[in-house]
Amino acid sequence: MAAIRISFLLFITGVCSVSAQRSTLTVAPLFTDNLVLQRGNSVPVWGYGVPGASVTVTGTWGRSAKGTVRPDSTWSVNIAAPNAGGPFTLSVRSGRDTLRFRNVLIGEVWLCAGQSNMEMPLIGWPPTDTIMGSAETIRSADDPMMRLFTVERRLAETPQRECGGDWKECTPEEAARFSATAYFFGKRLREELKVPVGLIVSSWGGTPVEGWTSREYIVRHPDYADFPERLEEGKRQFARYMEWLRAHPVLLPNDAETDARFRALDFGDSVLANAEYDDGAWRTMRLPGGWEAGEVGNFDGTVWYRRSIEIPRAWLGRGLVMSLGPIDDVDRTYINGKLVGGMETGSPWNVERVYSVPAGVIDTTRLVIAVRVIDNTGGGGFWGREEQMRLRPADDTSFVALSGDWKYRPVAEYRDGRFYRFDIANEDFRSRPPLVLEVTASTPTLLYNGMIAPLVPYRLRGAVWYQGESNTSKPETYRELFTSMIRNWRSDWKNDFPFYFVQIAPFAYGPAVESQRLREAQRQSLSLAGTGMAVTLDIGAAGNIHPANKEDVGGRLARWALAREYRKKVVPSGPLYRSYAVKDGSVVLSFEQSDGLRLTPQNGSTSFTIAGDDSVFHPAVAVVKGKTVIVSSPLVRVPLAVRYAWENVPEATLFNGAGLPASSFRTDDWK
Repeated sequence: MAAIRISFLLFITGVCSVSAQRSTLTVAPLFTDNLVLQRGNSVPVWGYGVPGASVTVTGTWGRSAKGTVRPDSTWSVNIAAPNAGGPFTLSVRSGRDTLRFRNVLIGEVWLCAGQSNMEMPLIGWPPTDTIMGSAETIRSADDPMMRLFTVERRLAETPQRECGGDWKECTPEEAARFSATAYFFGKRLREELKVPVGLIVSSWGGTPVEGWTSREYIVRHPDYADFPERLEEGKRQFARYMEWLRAHPVLLPNDAETDARFRALDFGDSVLANAEYDDGAWRTMRLPGGWEAGEVGNFDGTVWYRRSIEIPRAWLGRGLVMSLGPIDDVDRTYINGKLVGGMETGSPWNVERVYSVPAGVIDTTRLVIAVRVIDNTGGGGFWGREEQMRLRPADDTSFVALSGDWKYRPVAEYRDGRFYRFDIANEDFRSRPPLVLEVTASTPTLLYNGMIAPLVPYRLRGAVWYQGESNTSKPETYRELFTSMIRNWRSDWKNDFPFYFVQIAPFAYGPAVESQRLREAQRQSLSLAGTGMAVTLDIGAAGNIHPANKEDVGGRLARWALAREYRKKVVPSGPLYRSYAVKDGSVVLSFEQSDGLRLTPQNGSTSFTIAGDDSVFHPAVAVVKGKTVIVSSPLVRVPLAVRYAWENVPEATLFNGAGLPASSFRTDDWK
């Protein structure tokens, strides 16, 4: 999955350093040819120069402004921007130095940030993660009035003033690599406003909200009050860990094979796949399950799994089908030392493994199944359900369950594009130095420092956000962390700009995760002024955390902007739960954005449940009456609570007249 671990060495050397004195004129990297400036405002331009020198900023739209370089070599000048238009030239002059930026437009500028669903490009991540209508959209993505800027990935311990990236005109080639959600958001604005639009994307897959928050704000949360001290200790531990890791032999992937660079690697396959290999000293792990939740912990690399089973004698000489559920990321699977399947191309982390076992492979009732799993980013392991793990005859429905305890052993760790191999004869992995705080893209403040701070104070109209999946394990803290991050950004920019976000879509996270609670935290965040939420309850995919329909996601974000910022007659959202009342044995629910309220049950279910004082929820009857929904059940005579779409993968059944879905919600606060 889409989180990337960065070595602390890279973390240290990759940040920008600013010399105490500058001998030449420079401008912040956000200022390049093709840039877009926010219309109708005084916009800041800033950079470095010779202390005491005068700086003049001039726009060919007929405005200029002057400033002086400060003793620390920094300067900042505000220049008035007109209404939408262009192209113009922006010039910055100091002494003999002059910098010119051409093809500049004046229009609407939006920051688009988040994790992988914001990062996911218009071309998608095939073959598993695709974008609906991608090919046709890319072919028609030729709009010189829309400009695209992608902030280069960077982690930093302290807030940076510079970032990598360039403004690009929107062409099919550039759009293909650009955030799909951001593109569709900008496209809708262009269609409705008829003015230039500039989109700045700052995203990193698999990252929590804490990473996008500054130190000043993160330490206000009880869970992170001691974060500065933990970071210092983490740096010391990381140095010891890297010394230990580098003592191991290195195995390099074949980077020429972009989609299958791990396929030719040998991790003791002939030994560890052999049915006679003695795995008695190996530890056990219950499957399905990710290894991050167990003893292995936060680890990218190669882990072998083994399990011995007995099959009925009647199965001998028959073809079998083995199902293992989704495996994150790639696997190679053996039975009694014979390769029977594997997925080693691309990143099939969410693809269910179903392998046909030829009749000739099975010549004994004792089978040893060995699975080699390589995870190079994010979570690793078996992510399916128990019923997905089974072995059965190809022509029969009887089966042997494969869920349960498996032997396992980590044999190599993957870091910085290489594998460090462990001694497979012993538990080398167990001597790995502990890391209480690993320096990764998930570490609090590092993304903010490297990818948000450098954007300040570039004038924005607002921000859109698509994130939350990486916080589903602790939904109870998300509302406070998320709203704190929004306040953080607004404070930095000294601007209470609008902030519109996407509610996470349905996905089969597994029984340990209740993503509906994260959706609830997002809905509750609407109490913060100037926010809006795009609901995706009707466009999720149970088997893919990256929904293919990004056009509706971007379009729904744009609805909020068009309705609230640009005063267009657009319905911004689907129904949002407001209040309830108990009346005559039913619960009457009221909503905002409820014109044209309608209910469309799916497979006989309304997606509403109702409970009395026993706190047991039963499927409910739901009837729309005007702008309310009346919910009841013959099994609940005195109702106390109602829930709607309260599960990981619900069916969206409640919509308004604009065809927009309601958010999941509950009227209770029970556990």
